[in-house]
Amino acid sequence: MFKKTVLLLTVLLLGLGAYVKFGKLPEPLPENSQSRQWLEQGSYDVSYFDVTLIDDTRPTQKNGDYNGSSERHLKTRIWYSENLVGPAPLVIYSHGFMSSRTGGSYLAEHLASHGYIVAAMDYPLTNMSAPGGPLVKDVVYQPGDISFLIDQFLSWDAELGHQFYDRIDESHIGVMGLSLGGMTSTLAAFHPSNADLRIAAAVSIAGPVFMFGPAFYESRDIPFMMVASPIDAMIDYDTNAGTILPNVEGAVLVTMDNASHTGYATPGSYLRWLDNADLLGCSIVTRGLEKTQDESWAEEIGKTDEGILLVPQSELCTMDPLPPAMNPIRQQWLTVAAVFAFFESKFALSELRRQDAGEYLYRIYPEEIPEVSVSRAMR
Repeated sequence: MFKKTVLLLTVLLLGLGAYVKFGKLPEPLPENSQSRQWLEQGSYDVSYFDVTLIDDTRPTQKNGDYNGSSERHLKTRIWYSENLVGPAPLVIYSHGFMSSRTGGSYLAEHLASHGYIVAAMDYPLTNMSAPGGPLVKDVVYQPGDISFLIDQFLSWDAELGHQFYDRIDESHIGVMGLSLGGMTSTLAAFHPSNADLRIAAAVSIAGPVFMFGPAFYESRDIPFMMVASPIDAMIDYDTNAGTILPNVEGAVLVTMDNASHTGYATPGSYLRWLDNADLLGCSIVTRGLEKTQDESWAEEIGKTDEGILLVPQSELCTMDPLPPAMNPIRQQWLTVAAVFAFFESKFALSELRRQDAGEYLYRIYPEEIPEVSVSRAMR
C-alpha cells in the first residue's frame, strides 16, 4: 500500500511539473515571420556563474534593524559563451524592486547565445532578501554599482589569463533594467553629473522616469529605448513612458498593449494562469513599499537644474478591476525581440546587420505583432 501511495504521489508531482512547464503556453509566433527568427537562440552555448563582488569604496546605508556596512556587497550572475571569439558587447541588467539578479534571465540567456556578455547584480537593499527589508530609495546608489561592475569587467579584460581577458568590447557597453532597474539604467546612462560615459546604449522596461525633465537627458546623446504598457498597474504609462518622446532626442518607445508589469520579469511566466499577473505583483510590491511610502528622496537623485522634477509619483496599483493581460510568456517573447533588435541595431559589427535590426524593430516588428507599436522621437 505504501509503495502504491508513493508511486501515485510521484506520478501526480510529475504531472504537476509537466503542467507548470507546458500548460497554457501561447501560440508560437508564425513560422515564416521575422519575429520568430529574432527569437531563435544563437549559435553560442551559454554558461553562467555567480560571484560576490565587494565595493569597499562606498557604504551601504542603515536599513531598519540592519546597521549598514562600510562596503557594498554585490552578488553577481554573469552569462557568457565559452566558445566566444574576440571582444563581445557587455550588457548590465538591473532588477526591479523586491526582485533579484535572475529577474531578467530570459533576456540575458538570449543575448548571451548571440555573443553578448550579460551581468546582473542583487542590489544590496532593493533585492527581495535585503537585510532590514527592501528599501526603494537605495536606488540612488545603484548607478554607482553599475559603474563598479563595469570597472570590474574592464580590469578582467586587461588581466592576462583571466577568462574575460581581451573579451570586453569597451565601445559597446549597454544597460537595461526592469521597473526600478529601468530607472537605475536611465540614471546611469543620462544623469547630468553622475552618468557613466562608457555606457553607449540603454533600455528601460517599464521604468519610472516621472521625475526626469527634458534637461536631465540633454548632456548625453546615446540610443535609448523604453518598453511599456498602457495597462501597467504599477508604473503609470502617461506620466512615465509618455514623457520619453517629448523629452529624449532620438528615443524609441515600444508600446505593448495588454502587457502586465509583472509579466516582464522571469518569474511572471509562472503566473500565466492569472488573468493579469499584476494581481499578485501589486500585492507583493505595495507591501514592500509601506515603510517608505511617505518619504521623499527625489532631492537625493539630483538638483532641479539637473532636470530633476520634485513631483510625487502616481499612486501604484489603483486599477480596479485589473484588465485582462496577455500571456506573460508571449510578453517576454515580444520583449526579447525588441531588446535584442535594439542592441543589434547599435552594437552589431556588421553595418548590414545593424540596418537589418533597425528595419525589423522600427517597421517589421510592429507590422507582425498586433499588440505592439513603435515610435521614435525626432532629432
